[in-house]
Amino acid sequence: MSSTPASGGRAAAPVRLDPDLNPAPGIPARHRSDHGSAFLRFTDQLASAAADLLSLAVPVDCVCCGAEDRALCVPCDRHIRRLTAVPFRAERGAPALMDVDGLVLLPVVAAGVYREELAQAMLSFKRHGQHQLKRSLGRALGGAVRAACEGSGEIRLVPVPTSTKAYLNRGFSPVHLLLGGASQLAGLAVADVLAKTGGSVLQLPGGQKGLGRGARAQRVRGSMRVSRRGQGRVAGRRCVIIDDVLTTGSTLSEAARALRAAGAHVAGAVVLAATRPPDAEGHSAPPPKTRGSHRDLEKNKPRKDE
Repeated sequence: MSSTPASGGRAAAPVRLDPDLNPAPGIPARHRSDHGSAFLRFTDQLASAAADLLSLAVPVDCVCCGAEDRALCVPCDRHIRRLTAVPFRAERGAPALMDVDGLVLLPVVAAGVYREELAQAMLSFKRHGQHQLKRSLGRALGGAVRAACEGSGEIRLVPVPTSTKAYLNRGFSPVHLLLGGASQLAGLAVADVLAKTGGSVLQLPGGQKGLGRGARAQRVRGSMRVSRRGQGRVAGRRCVIIDDVLTTGSTLSEAARALRAAGAHVAGAVVLAATRPPDAEGHSAPPPKTRGSHRDLEKNKPRKDE
């Protein structure tokens, strides 16, 4: 979970600190697929052709730019690849994961910053059930997991559970679905052992959006546990927590507490996207503008004149 080699293992992949300070250079692709096998690339092409035929019967628009025929058009998919090309350490933007002396309580690797096409695609995936985005977002999460865990020996990936209410509203768990779409995780075991307890100190209506650091921490405190069946899978094991978005870090901190109580060694966490830390007045820093016209990240399409 760090840029230093793990004891007894290979050197971990380098993880830079901030993608805005040192943008990654463009890397030409050898092929337009996640696979090195010619046969698997051919199956990808068949799946793409089938998606084109399906779009004739069920028209869809790109969730980022509104282009027709694809839930995520090729240019927007390419931009998400650029935004998540090099994972980075993100815990310093999460107050719950740092102590008063500035020491790291839980290291976190993020695939990208929560902004532009990445933010738009994540909102469409989570709130509007755009499951077609699972592959693109899962690929980004898988790349961050590989960068964080390479050379660390045997690791258990532990997804953060979704609440019962959120699961009933969505019909799926975003983190579990993203892990299922990550093709780079071969050889890494997923231990789905965390569960919600419903026993947090403070139950507030609605989600965590708009809550401050203290309210978020109170909301999730004591809200997770390791199931009895799952304790044997993580006790004495090195575990990495998996979540979709990092904000204050309260959720990851609670997940780490529950795992440690079950005897697990929590090596760190990996998230798909990390939000920018709040400014001096406590407001979240506004995300950079997306390419082209202004877009409302609460919707699937750009605003249009009536």
